[in-house]
Amino acid sequence: MPANTPSIQETIEQLKCCVVIPTYNNQKTLKKVISGVLGYTENIIIINDGSTDDTAKILSEFTYLTRIQLQENKGKGNALKIGFKKAIELGFSYAITIDSDGQHFPEDIPVFVNALKKETTKNVLYIGARNMGQTDVPKKSSFGNKFSNFWFWFETGIRLTDTQSGFRLYPILELKELKFYTPKFEFEIEIIVRAAWRGTLVKNLPVQVTYNEEERVSHFRPFKDFTRISILNTWLVLIALLYIKPRDLYRRFKKKGFKQFFKEDVLQSDDSPRKKAFSIALGIFIGLSPLWGLHTVLVISLAVFFRLNKVIAFAFSNVSLPPFIPFVLYASSKIGQFLLGEKHSYTLEDMTTNFEVLKHVKTYIVGSVTLATISAITLGLLAYLFLTVFDKRKVVGQNG
Repeated sequence: MPANTPSIQETIEQLKCCVVIPTYNNQKTLKKVISGVLGYTENIIIINDGSTDDTAKILSEFTYLTRIQLQENKGKGNALKIGFKKAIELGFSYAITIDSDGQHFPEDIPVFVNALKKETTKNVLYIGARNMGQTDVPKKSSFGNKFSNFWFWFETGIRLTDTQSGFRLYPILELKELKFYTPKFEFEIEIIVRAAWRGTLVKNLPVQVTYNEEERVSHFRPFKDFTRISILNTWLVLIALLYIKPRDLYRRFKKKGFKQFFKEDVLQSDDSPRKKAFSIALGIFIGLSPLWGLHTVLVISLAVFFRLNKVIAFAFSNVSLPPFIPFVLYASSKIGQFLLGEKHSYTLEDMTTNFEVLKHVKTYIVGSVTLATISAITLGLLAYLFLTVFDKRKVVGQNG
């Protein structure tokens, strides 16, 4: 190592980083974990989450470390929140968390520290990615991780290989203003989802893992904790669909403007003309449908389900923005009257003041669905033809 290259210990100090260890009844492995971490730093905060074994006796050997004793076991999430709060009080900006059950290797601490040192943004959250294909990894852990990875992707759009590892680096100063509601294992899902929503970069880093069933004590309760996690994911999905995804798409669309958006996200998108055309058709169909108040949720959900372009579908669903609503209502009413053989006398002005068309709901719904279908098919086909021609020209241009 060159003389001017700082050691891992020095880098940890420079980055204002500490290690937070929550523990509950892990007397067989706790001392080994602490001793391993001490090889890199003494900036250690240990939260004894109401242990009833010899944990307190073991911790009495480490009086020079920051120790927090909780009288009652209230869950890993609660212990981590207390540890983060203490870390901020002590002046730390980052906290590496490591489980006390011995499955993680303290020797991987430099993986997090070196990555943070090289990272272009310091608002980053690292999750240690375990090799879930190892022979000693329980099948239930592998399944649970895949389940969690899918919902994290759905809620944030970020693909990770491991979202359940407790070996992490948190930018605690960046996250200190966020309020968290979950106290147990599900906290580790809540915090990465809400951090991603806030703009924190969430990434995986490869780490080692071992499952020694003779020493390791897991407090994960399959039924209760899986139920809690499922309830949390249901809530996060609703927030994502109703607020986060529409917010992000709107910001992206507004920032670019329609001309730049159409050029970059439609014309220059790597998606095929067929996929882009279907996305446009879906957006127009939902935007003109009579399902007011549900347009955003439906268009994003269907775009995800059919693996279409969410941004394009969302943008074209805004065909029913407030300035266009009277025209959509008027056209839907006229088409409905034609199809049902009815005749109602009200003008476009009537609908802009008191929405007269809604007094004849059946006529409006029939016309609205018809208008949405015809418009989606027509404009979808036109978009497909245009995008196919443009795509061919782009290929010819690229090939000279």
